[in-house]
Amino acid sequence: MVKSIEVNVLKPFQVAPLSGELDSDIQRKIDQKTKPPGSLGGLESIAFQIARIQRTLAPSIKRAQMLVFAADHGAVDQGISAFPQEVTPQMVGNFLAGGAAVSVFCRQHGVGLKVVDVGVKEKLTNHPLLVQKKVAYASQDFTQGAALTLDQVNQALEVGADQVSAIEANVDLLMFGEMGIGNTGVASCMFSALTGLAPEQTTGRGTGLNEQGVSRKVAVIEQALERVTQQLKRPAGEWAPWEVATQVGGLEILAMSGAMLRTAELGKPFVVDGFICTVALLFAQQIQAQVVDYAIFAHQSDEQAHARLLEHFSATPILKLDLRLGEGSGAILSYPIIQSAVAFFNDMASFDDAGVSGANSPH
Repeated sequence: MVKSIEVNVLKPFQVAPLSGELDSDIQRKIDQKTKPPGSLGGLESIAFQIARIQRTLAPSIKRAQMLVFAADHGAVDQGISAFPQEVTPQMVGNFLAGGAAVSVFCRQHGVGLKVVDVGVKEKLTNHPLLVQKKVAYASQDFTQGAALTLDQVNQALEVGADQVSAIEANVDLLMFGEMGIGNTGVASCMFSALTGLAPEQTTGRGTGLNEQGVSRKVAVIEQALERVTQQLKRPAGEWAPWEVATQVGGLEILAMSGAMLRTAELGKPFVVDGFICTVALLFAQQIQAQVVDYAIFAHQSDEQAHARLLEHFSATPILKLDLRLGEGSGAILSYPIIQSAVAFFNDMASFDDAGVSGANSPH
């Protein structure tokens, strides 16, 4: 019954399952390179996945784009962040000026960056790198009532999807990031709401809370979940995705979900950044399970719940650098490794090409 309701109320996406038609040829090409089988470890898995997504034995990752979605959150009024809300528009300005970490790394690797305002609380000044698609001036405080209307949820999904549609012809790979003071707490609340896990298991330090601050954030999330449980007469973990999104969702998180779903719908790979971005994938998975097949996991962040979330996806991330910045910083740092995976697959000599003897068969 819930599934039929979902089709009617949330923006629909049609993500095709990946074909296994070329799987044996892809694996054979990897195994015939001048190396012991499996010796390039995770690079082999990345190459296999990209070749499978692109349905070719000559994959290409030469053109990438970073989309950073920005929004504010009413729950910040409850003290869930170490930083004040005015930091969101200030950091958006920093992205646009080229001074943020993700800006620096995108510039280093020649990757285009755009910032999409989905719900920043202030009106932002026009800029060539800024896409103004404000759905609302922040979500509502989810401890007091629903964070978003259903229309706002669908608008956020649409914003993310539209940004991908606008650029997809010119890119091979999409990367997503986020900015929004308090959004680690919102992501933790969504994680608990979708899975039924207790807030103690889904909540961490975010941008640098001390133990007292983390305890406060846990209490706020518990309050929100209890409010919704009483309203819906069902515990967290049993709510429909549209109920999770309206009651405790964040606009930039939902926009990332829409962007992921549209990227997969178009048959392209995308890179999942840290904890918040992975929660966006968790939500997207509720709409179309196959979206996960198109996801490359960049890193395991220092946010304590991220490891648990990666386990849910049976994901082995590319990096583990104890990052907890967000912004898409981990995604762009993984980009040259993804390129290297494709480079070895395409350009590394095979045993036959190089005239090198392969491994002896066991006797």
